[in-house]
This record gives sequence, structure tokens and C-alpha cells, in this order.
Amino acid sequence: MKRIVILISGRGSNMEALLEAQVAGALPVTVAAVIANREDAAGLATARARGIAAQCVPHQDFGSREAFDAALAGVIDAFTPDLVVLAGFMRILTPVFVRRYEGRLMNIHPSLLPAFPGLHTHERAIAAGCKVHGATVHFVTPELDHGPIVIQSAVPVLPGDDADRLAARVLATEHVIYPRAVRWFAQGRLAVDNGIVRVDEADAQQFLLIDA
Repeated sequence: MKRIVILISGRGSNMEALLEAQVAGALPVTVAAVIANREDAAGLATARARGIAAQCVPHQDFGSREAFDAALAGVIDAFTPDLVVLAGFMRILTPVFVRRYEGRLMNIHPSLLPAFPGLHTHERAIAAGCKVHGATVHFVTPELDHGPIVIQSAVPVLPGDDADRLAARVLATEHVIYPRAVRWFAQGRLAVDNGIVRVDEADAQQFLLIDA
């Protein structure tokens, strides 16, 4: 069974979705650890309550991004993960760190990449007049919020939407697609061909559309 380490910075709702999928038998992995860069990350308590090793590597304790990433990698490697899962981990990772886990570092981003990398995606989608918006699970590369796309979800941008309402609908779909992507990885069903992710599964749906 594949071992995963989950990185968080806050509540970790996507982490919770992964843990619920595991408990339900829909995610054949061992969650080896949850690691946060903030001591006040509420997800640490959630992990400990479930008997999962939970540690903090406070980024403010380090004088550079490189030093923090090196320390973080040391903690991660102690748990010998097959996959490192970013679940609301609000740090820009250095190229050295990303390359260390190339092909086994996964992220979820609240937009239909390559549209709207970075922050404030929901506000930007509304301001741009987008008719659909969504989320993307992708393998991480050194370029911020880029990398081979595993699965995406989309919701309509409704008249009168504000960022909070739109974000809530997108987040609900994140909780569906992230466990699916991690399950595919755990089952060895993902292959990257010239930057395109293929799923070795006859009924694999790599795009989830929610009508409302």
C-alpha cells in the first residue's frame, strides 16, 4: 500500500476529504504523516485525533526559503512517502525541493489551470467574466501552479456570485477530485506522456462538471 505525506497550512479541508475517503475504503493508502508550516494549523489537531503523526516545521524559523525547504524535506523523508500531497500548503516551493519529489508531488489549485495561477482565483474569475470556474489537481513542477494535469472540476459562475459563494462551490468539488487523483496514483494508474497525464482505467473521468 502506498504511503502519503500531506502538507497543510491551515484547517486542511482537502486533507479531511482524503482521510474520509481512506476511512470509507475508497483510498488505498497509508497516511504516514501530516506536516504543517504553521503551529496554529487546525489540521494538525485533526490528524492527531485520528492517530496520524503530525508535525510542524515553522517556516519563520528559517532564514531563507532554501533552508526551510531542506528542513521540510528531511522531515518528509523520515516517513518514506511514495507521494507528497499539498493540501492548502501556502508556501512557494523551491525548484530543488520540487525536483526532489518529481513525479510524486501533487497539488490542488482552485482554478481551471492554466487560467489564474496564484492567489485570489475566485475574484479574478468573476472579474474576467468567466462562465465556468473550477479546480485542478496536477503534478507539481518548478513553475508555480503549473504541471501535468491529473483531473479538473468545473462549476458555473452564477449571476450575483461573489468570491465566497463561488469558492464554496469549487471547494465542494475539490473534495471529490483530490481523493480520486490520489487513488489513481496509489493504484499505479497514472502515466505522464509529454506533459499529458493518462489514466489507465476504462471509465476514468478526468473532468467533473457540476451543473449548479
